[in-house]
Amino acid sequence: MEHLRTYYSKKLETSLGTILVEGPVSTENLQKLKFHEGLTSFRIPKQQFAAVIEISKLPEGRMIIARLDDTIIAYATFLYPDPLERWSEGKMENLIELGAIEVAPEFRGTGVGKTILQVSMMDDAMEDYIVITTEYYWHWDLKRTGLNVWEYRKIMEKTMQAGGLEVTATDDPEISSHPANCLMVRIGNRVDQETIEKFDQLRFMNRYMY
Repeated sequence: MEHLRTYYSKKLETSLGTILVEGPVSTENLQKLKFHEGLTSFRIPKQQFAAVIEISKLPEGRMIIARLDDTIIAYATFLYPDPLERWSEGKMENLIELGAIEVAPEFRGTGVGKTILQVSMMDDAMEDYIVITTEYYWHWDLKRTGLNVWEYRKIMEKTMQAGGLEVTATDDPEISSHPANCLMVRIGNRVDQETIEKFDQLRFMNRYMY
């Protein structure tokens, strides 16, 4: 499957300045930018920036970023699911995962997360894909925000809904291990029924075990 990409951008006026949300951003352009020191949810900023650059080099990889001048203050990654996850077992070329979305703490609450999702879906090529994201409460910044799991999940749901992703049922053991965890999905309007049925088989792999 050919992975077409069309660049889109949107400006967001905030009390901290004008933020440019743009993407997909090329590896070359990413390497010209700085990475905010507050982006620490997954690993230390230097290592995470290296990981982001590597994702941008993948054939299917899409990097959508938000930047203040030349500093990335938020980003989202789109790529094929991890080979160790069930979502890769169908070897579906038009199934991609929103692997990570992160906003530097001081920019949370500005609407930048939702805007990243909106810009991500502006590209007509996304109508050819099923986009998934897996939300696990142990990745959430509960300590710093002071929110409980249900309050945080509500925020995550609203952010993802800005990109058209909706909570969808699955029997995946990791997701099922806690009621706050969830699978969220957006099915592009050009995805055919056969592909949807194949995806449904991935969602419910244990249905015939009982």
